[in-house]
Amino acid sequence: MEQIKWVWNYMKGKRAVFMFGLFLTVVTNAIRVINPMLGKQIIDVVIIGRDTSPLIRFLVMMMIVQLSRLVLNYLQIILMEIASTDVMTRLRKDMYQTVQWQDYKFLNRFPTGNLMTRMTQDLDRLRHTVAWVSYQFIGAIALFAATFIFYLFLNWKLTLCLVLITPFILYISSRFVKKIRPRFMLLRQKLTDLGTAVTENIDGNRVVKAFAREEYEKERVEKQNAEFRDISCENALITAKYQPFLDTASQLLMVIMLVAGGFFLIKEWMTPGDYMAFSSLTWALSMPMQMLGPLLADLERYTSAGQMIREVVETPKGISDISGAKSLTQRPTGRIEFRDIKLTINGNPILEDINFTAEAGSTIGILGSTGSGKTSLINLLVRFYEPDYGAVLLDGEDVRRYTLSSLRRKIGLAMQDVFLFSDSVKGNISYGRPDLDDENIKKRAVQSDADNFINEMSDGYNTMVGERGVGISGGQRQRIALARALAIEPAVLVLDDTTSAVDSETEHYIQEQLEKLEFPCTKIIIAQRISSFRKADLILVMDKGRIIERGTHDELLALKGFYYNIWLLQYNAGLDALEGK
Repeated sequence: MEQIKWVWNYMKGKRAVFMFGLFLTVVTNAIRVINPMLGKQIIDVVIIGRDTSPLIRFLVMMMIVQLSRLVLNYLQIILMEIASTDVMTRLRKDMYQTVQWQDYKFLNRFPTGNLMTRMTQDLDRLRHTVAWVSYQFIGAIALFAATFIFYLFLNWKLTLCLVLITPFILYISSRFVKKIRPRFMLLRQKLTDLGTAVTENIDGNRVVKAFAREEYEKERVEKQNAEFRDISCENALITAKYQPFLDTASQLLMVIMLVAGGFFLIKEWMTPGDYMAFSSLTWALSMPMQMLGPLLADLERYTSAGQMIREVVETPKGISDISGAKSLTQRPTGRIEFRDIKLTINGNPILEDINFTAEAGSTIGILGSTGSGKTSLINLLVRFYEPDYGAVLLDGEDVRRYTLSSLRRKIGLAMQDVFLFSDSVKGNISYGRPDLDDENIKKRAVQSDADNFINEMSDGYNTMVGERGVGISGGQRQRIALARALAIEPAVLVLDDTTSAVDSETEHYIQEQLEKLEFPCTKIIIAQRISSFRKADLILVMDKGRIIERGTHDELLALKGFYYNIWLLQYNAGLDALEGK
């Protein structure tokens, strides 16, 4: 019942269409009894009574009823399709919006393959339920009820004989539902696991090939596929186990009709026309009983699919705009302050006692070992995560007081792991500013040292790049990502290992271009190579979520600590070389 109410809420605007479709379902099934009624009159009046005068009228009426039923049935199918497609569209829209506005914790909980299965197969199963299963279920009830009432008017004694097996059918159906429900939930979980495995294999295709693990991944997917197959077969066997009982019960109606109906006819407790009407509608009682098993199975599939969809749609919104958040309409100066920051994720301490200030227009370098918390600082700045304690300030205002969209539009982000959309190079660079003209797109490409290799491509800036930038090198992807970040002319530019895949000469060129930007910009450069931020106004050295050293390049060398040792390793320099600087 809860699932029905939930879907009903998504039918807003199409409820009248859906209800009218169900009404036509009831009508088209109810009028099935009219022709047997007319057939009874033909036998009792025309054939036995030998009165042929109403025969033409009865035949014309039977044709009109049949044509009317076909037209109404066709209209009903169209209405149900309209309603079900609208529900599916609304749900897919809500699911997509939910995913778009969730934080990283949500994406860690729902892998890509999991979400894709929910947004495709589960939604289609729900649409099938609204458009087909509900129509069949309501139609079966209407047909059974109309036939039962018609039978009662004809001969209530024979009617009671025919429906004696109904309690047995209800008992079998309840046992079937109890048995199959958990099995469909398990089947749905196996489908999700299979979808996740396939998606990971596609996304990680290069890694699989690089380590020659094709056979291992093939076996892993085959295992998931086999488990899904086995559960599907087991469910089919359960259905096959109960379906014969329902089929047998429905076929008993024919036996009861022949025995009891023949007895009633011999005793003249019913007319030949009554017997014909009963015989011609026996299927109308047996068919709903035969359909009960498959319909209940479909409803259980819908229940499991609906739960999967609701789990996504009803997930509490992650990081979002707080009440009274203001839009960052004016360009900020770019002064950033991290004040007493503490961050834990899944119980693991990530950042502890982080305090530093980046003045407007300054350049901040961040160095540290893998897992030291460098990227987590950036995630807090753009609010991918929220600190457990403390605050991140932009121009003296807590970033949580700004709307997410306006805040992120002022921050240009270029990451080491670059994602390029299946679009042209031009489209990828102007992604944050779709109205950017060709001149400025080229300008940003020049600043990121991407213009030369772009011009060498087959179609220049109109060259299509595949998903995740397939077809171009890692360094080229990074430079296109840098151009994309520069294209929005951010107040804060974040480079997270953005030049890790380029050579030293290219890196030096990019640094010179960043120093000559025509718009004011605070730069935060995360890198493993000291050359990336050697001229920075402030360098932070991080280890285990804490800032262990801070200062300029010369100040940190004078400390002869962590930064000094990294510098010696990277430049193979001795103390004499250092003193000669």
